[in-house]
Formats: sequence, C-alpha cells, structure tokens
Amino acid sequence: MSLINTVPEMVLTTKLDAVLNWTRKSSLWYMLFGLACCAIEMMQTGGPRSDLDRFGMAPRATPRVSDLMIVAGTLTLKMALRTKVLYEQMPDPKYVVSMGSCANCGGLFQYAYSVCDGVDKIIPVDVYVPGCPPRPEALTEGLIMLQKKMMQEKWLTRSEPIVVA
Repeated sequence: MSLINTVPEMVLTTKLDAVLNWTRKSSLWYMLFGLACCAIEMMQTGGPRSDLDRFGMAPRATPRVSDLMIVAGTLTLKMALRTKVLYEQMPDPKYVVSMGSCANCGGLFQYAYSVCDGVDKIIPVDVYVPGCPPRPEALTEGLIMLQKKMMQEKWLTRSEPIVVA
C-alpha cells in the first residue's frame, strides 16, 4: 500500500496563528463592565435588536473566561485600580474597547478631581468608540473592526488602537 492512497482526498493546510486568530475572532466573549450611562447602550447592543450573538460574541460575568473588556462609561479614580485588577485576571490574549466619551477622555466630567482622563491611562486600549453615549451600531462597528484586527495581527502582539469614525 502506497502513502498516496492513505492521504485523504481533501487536506487543509494553514498556519497555526491563522487558525488560532480565526477561532478567537469567531467566539469572542466580552466581560460585562458597565460603569455609567453607556452601559445601557452596551446592554442594548447585546439585546435582540442588535444581537451580538450573530457575530459569535457572548457576554460573560467573570474576567477569568473573558477575551474582551468593554469599558462603558465614566471611569473614576476609585474604580481605576479595580479595572486594572479585572484586566490582569483576564487570560491572554485580551482586548479592550473603550466605549463613550467619558471612557475615552473623561468626557464632560474631565475636569472633576475624581475622574480618570481615559481608560488608556490604566490599561491598553484596542478600539475607541466615541459618542455620548454611542449608539449600538457604533459599538457593533467597533467590535467588527476589532475582529478584523484580530485576524491581521500575530498571536499575542499589540498594534495601534482603532478609532471608530
């Protein structure tokens, strides 16, 4: 018996990084981390009208099984340390979406003594979604851009953040 007769008819060859990135993109679990009014829009995005499940995204309540942290709302200095701890509890590779003007730069509360000037001062951010509050369509677009970024980058590397227009 020759070796040619034992090989299956259809053989798929690819790089391991490409397969891993495809599986990550296709089953992105995001952590429910709403801090202020943007959390309502994040919940709406996961609801039946916007339906993030069709993109393979599922909400999780614990950081230990989450791939993505969506920081939705005003990050206060009191909450900044807890945010960093939650981020560090997430397994690698991990991604962060900053949702709303308050999470991006402090928003209209930026001059308050208790507000952090942006999530990127605490943890690295991959996608910025502007707005006050951003519509569910904007968050969906940001998450789709993150999925495209995941397919392009090498495993466990960080590149420049994306800003949703």
